[in-house]
Amino acid sequence: MLLAIGLLATAAPARSQSEAASPNPKLPQIEIRAGMHLIKAEVADEPGTRMRGLMMRERLGTNEGMLFVFPDKAGHCFWMRNTLVPLSIAFLDDDGTIANIADMTPKSEQSHCPTRSVRYALEMEQGWFARRGIKPGARLAQPQVFSTGTGQ
Repeated sequence: MLLAIGLLATAAPARSQSEAASPNPKLPQIEIRAGMHLIKAEVADEPGTRMRGLMMRERLGTNEGMLFVFPDKAGHCFWMRNTLVPLSIAFLDDDGTIANIADMTPKSEQSHCPTRSVRYALEMEQGWFARRGIKPGARLAQPQVFSTGTGQ
């Protein structure tokens, strides 16, 4: 299944006073279009932001998530020790193809790993992918993030 995804960089979100004082404030977001679905994904692309992820967040907004960007392809595993929100994670190949999706339980130390080496992972509220019929093998296409294999 091929999903056409449009990705547009947006300015850092305006932060309320309580958000700015939060132990894990929001990161700059990008917009990802998955067919008719718009995802507002915070980008965790530094070691510290990847390590914190969505820890201590009490909720996600509608269609909000986090895109993890790693410098190298590897078996990047995730756990939920200090994460309060149930999440689903899609592990993505360099071209945006979903390798696998896992549901994760809040406050759990169970590891969730990709089925092959990947550079990207997208966390959304638990069940987000399933409710939209998005499965492994679907491809998120975005030339600014995912390589297309066409030299772009």
